[in-house]
This record gives sequence, C-alpha cells and structure tokens, in this order.
Amino acid sequence: MATKSRTLTDAIVEDHQEMYEYYDEYTRATGNVDAQARWANLLSWEIARHAIGEEIVVYPLMEKHLGAKGQQLADQDRADHQVVKNQLYRLDSLAPGSTEHQGLLKDIMTHLHKHNDSEEQEDLPLLEPTIGVDGSSMAATNFTRTKKFAPTRAHPSAPNKPPFETLAALMAAPMDKLKDLFTKFPTEKMQEEAKH
Repeated sequence: MATKSRTLTDAIVEDHQEMYEYYDEYTRATGNVDAQARWANLLSWEIARHAIGEEIVVYPLMEKHLGAKGQQLADQDRADHQVVKNQLYRLDSLAPGSTEHQGLLKDIMTHLHKHNDSEEQEDLPLLEPTIGVDGSSMAATNFTRTKKFAPTRAHPSAPNKPPFETLAALMAAPMDKLKDLFTKFPTEKMQEEAKH
C-alpha cells in the first residue's frame, strides 16, 4: 500500500499549528518570566524561519503558476510578513513577561491568524492543483529544507523576494545561529510536558 506523500499544504499547516501551540504555552506560562521568554524565543524563531521558507519557496510558485492573481496574493502575503517582522524586531527589545511584551505578542498572533487562514483557505487551495501531487511534495521538501538554512530572527530591512532574499538569508543565518547559542529555548522537559 502506497503512503500518501506530504503536500505543501501539510507542511505549511503543520508550521502554523506549531506557532499556535508555542503561543498557547507562552500564555500558559504567565507569571513565569523565564518560561515565557523561552516560549517567546521559540515562537519568534519558528515564525522567522517559516516566513523565509514561504518567501523563497511558496510565493515564487504562486507568482509562476497563478499569474496576476498569484502576484497579488504573494504581494499581500509579503506585506503581512513585513508587518510581523517589524513587530518581532520590536518584541526582541521588550522584557518577556511585561504587559507590553504580552500585548505585542498577542497582536502578532492576531495578525498571523488572519494571514495563516488566508493562506490555508485561499492561496494554497488555488496553488495545489496547478503544481500537482509531485510538485506539491517537492515544494514541501524544499520548504522544509529552506527553513534549515534560514535566518532564525526577524530582519525587517532585508529583501523579501528571491534572489536577493536568498543571499541576505545566507548572510544573516550564521549570525542568527550564533545568537541562538546564547538564547534560552524551552527545555526538552518543557516541550514534552506541553504535549500532554
């Protein structure tokens, strides 16, 4: 019996769900500044990598296969990402656990929910049939692979379209990964407890 290959939609939706789970853990940790900082760092890390993956892999596919409508959708999605990148950059300067930090992260998630819903309900259902099953599977693989070398922090002034985005990402990623060495993330125990 053949197994169903992972589609681009599967990969994108899985990432969206992870973002929501990390935010839920952040809110559950209210009163524990260390835990909130760890979950906020993981959430920011995931959002940054996800955005670059979409901008390098997904949006060019939309532009190529959906014509003017794809260009319009990709432009709107990039604009949505820019808002979030600016907010994440600002969030990085705020103290985790503070009212301002909590409020800004809530605003980021509200914006992301609308953006993610639009991708899941409009963009991807239009794109998937045009790239076919094999194209979708390949795009999912490329999206996941791209996230591995993507910057892990928001860079609001970086280009958001290939090929310049790809070059900027390759240049920023090593510095981000160095900073990650000194950043607190949820421990394995915290992540395991969150699953239960």
